[in-house]
Amino acid sequence: MKKSMLFLALPLCLMILTACAVSRTDEKKIRDVEFTVIDKEDIPQEFLTRIEEAKDGQMRLSYGDKGCLYAARGYGVQETSGYSVTVNRCFETEHKIRIDTSLLGPGKGEKILKKKTCPYVVIKMEYTDKQVEIDK
Repeated sequence: MKKSMLFLALPLCLMILTACAVSRTDEKKIRDVEFTVIDKEDIPQEFLTRIEEAKDGQMRLSYGDKGCLYAARGYGVQETSGYSVTVNRCFETEHKIRIDTSLLGPGKGEKILKKKTCPYVVIKMEYTDKQVEIDK
């Protein structure tokens, strides 16, 4: 009888002692964040260097400089030309800046070259010290 009580009590104690904390990831939107998609020549050099090093893979980067916050999203190597990345939405929650993007394929009738490309988008917004979350 004592062995069966111990057998039942031990797993219960382990469950209580190893309980995981639950964190809420679906935060509510406070406001839309105004942003500008910027050209390569307008990207700060230090951030551009990081982008160039990471653009062959799935890239999600952010960078703060001179009162501005920059965010970059790339989808890695594509086998042909004609791909682009678009920003669907950018908004602020209590703890984060959330950015949602999409990879767009070549349009119908678009001339496509059989050349590997690494499309990415870089946006610029007002600086905040909140964590940036790109494509959760």
